[in-house]
Amino acid sequence: MFERFTKDARAVVVGAVEHAEGVGADAVDAGHLLLALLDREAGRASFALAALGPTGSADAVREALGEARRRAGLSQADAEALAGLGIDVSEIVARVEEVHGVGAMSGARKSGPGWSGRRSFGRDAKEILEKALRIAVARRDRHIGDEHILLALTVRPGVPGEVLADHGVTYESVVRVLYGEGEAKAG
Repeated sequence: MFERFTKDARAVVVGAVEHAEGVGADAVDAGHLLLALLDREAGRASFALAALGPTGSADAVREALGEARRRAGLSQADAEALAGLGIDVSEIVARVEEVHGVGAMSGARKSGPGWSGRRSFGRDAKEILEKALRIAVARRDRHIGDEHILLALTVRPGVPGEVLADHGVTYESVVRVLYGEGEAKAG
């Protein structure tokens, strides 16, 4: 599958691995893919993000992803569902961090030498890349670009999709910007 990735899509995958390594994560996840997309300044996904606005608020997207990591990866919808059951996720996070330190629930390793081996991809990251392939095939594209990764992130349930939607980036809005039906169109 990776032989069909464009240079930009490969750069996103490499960037995601670097983000995972930077926080000491055992595996690359969908959030790392989104962070790598936000870092890019070229490519069709960057064009779509710039046209839709979150590039200017990339820090807000990063902050929202960081908050979700502090909640052990629970989306805001998950936290609200638990609140409906009388479980205050913010209170649980605060108590755990009081005892174990800030970010204790994030899953990142705090001590020991950095792991220099190859990072594996978590189930959610694999699903995003597989979905990017399916989207490219459905659009009859001969390659898998960073725009396909962005589109896959918008349709998969979870924190990255929720954060993107909160910032106005949905599957429909990205398709409109990239493939027409709007004023701006990527070439």
